[in-house]
Parts: sequence; structure tokens; C-alpha cells
Amino acid sequence: MADLHFVIVTPERQLRSEDVYMVVVPGTEGQSGILAGHAPYMTTLQDGDVEVYKSAGATPERIRVSGGFAEVGPGGLTILAEGADEAA
Repeated sequence: MADLHFVIVTPERQLRSEDVYMVVVPGTEGQSGILAGHAPYMTTLQDGDVEVYKSAGATPERIRVSGGFAEVGPGGLTILAEGADEAA
């Protein structure tokens, strides 16, 4: 399966822009797993961890987010977070 282009930005800076296998997003209506080819989608974020899987079966890297939005479009997944911490 093709890679998913993933971007996460905060008002201060861009944290990541990379191709990954899958991202799990903490939406306000529940968690959503996003893979390449996902249908267009938008959700508000709840405070929680974004899980980034570099490859199938990999241990996820976690990015703690507080608020914001996630959007899936033709260019991949973009997360606009009010705050984010990669150390989570």
C-alpha cells in the first residue's frame, strides 16, 4: 500500500512532514485510523495522543495534542493542533 503523507503543525511551528503507514487521530467522536487512500474527512481533536505508525506492525510514535483539527484530503493527512508535544 502507498504511504500516507502526514503533516502536523501548531501556531508556533511545523512538527513533522513525512510519509508514514498509518496515523491514529484522537477525534472528538472517537479515534480514527487513517491510511493512504482514506476518503476525505475532517474532525475536531480532543486532547490525547496521535499515534504515528512508520510501517505496518511498527510500534507507534506518540505526539500529545491539545485541541485543533485533522483533515484528510488528496494531499494526505494534515493536523492543525492548538498545542503538541513530541516527547509524549
